Amino acid sequence: MEFTHLNSSGRARMVDVSAKADSTREARAMAVVKMKPETLQAIKRGAIAKGDVLAVAQVAAIMGAKQTPQLIPMCHPLMLAAVDVEYDFDDAAGELYIETVVRSTGKTGVEMEAITAASIAALTIYDMCKAVDRWMEIARICLLEKSGGKSGYVKHPGYK
Repeated sequence: MEFTHLNSSGRARMVDVSAKADSTREARAMAVVKMKPETLQAIKRGAIAKGDVLAVAQVAAIMGAKQTPQLIPMCHPLMLAAVDVEYDFDDAAGELYIETVVRSTGKTGVEMEAITAASIAALTIYDMCKAVDRWMEIARICLLEKSGGKSGYVKHPGYK
């Protein structure tokens, strides 16, 4: 396996994508925030003192996707076409599932943008709820699937 982010001297570099063809790219990522079941119920009821947790996390996820090249040193700045965030809940386990989808047309993929969006949404949820549940955990941050480019469609082996 060759590391594409290293130059001939073994130092970090931004990969040259200028010769690659544009294609439609899409990536889906997830994160899970584990919390007390009563904290999850308070989020769903809108009873967290800092405000609408899910709405703020949604905006934070979109902002995070757009800021990925400023956060991850070797990421290319991309013109994102779409960023979406969906939530699902396991009430008994106290788990809030975040799923993000990022779409673009360009020379490089949007995997990092999707993973960053999911991570930032999870961190925002933690920040807004830490006063009532300091021991929340952020878990299972991962890429679920991606499409476009030379490798085409690939899916995480555990994803439905």
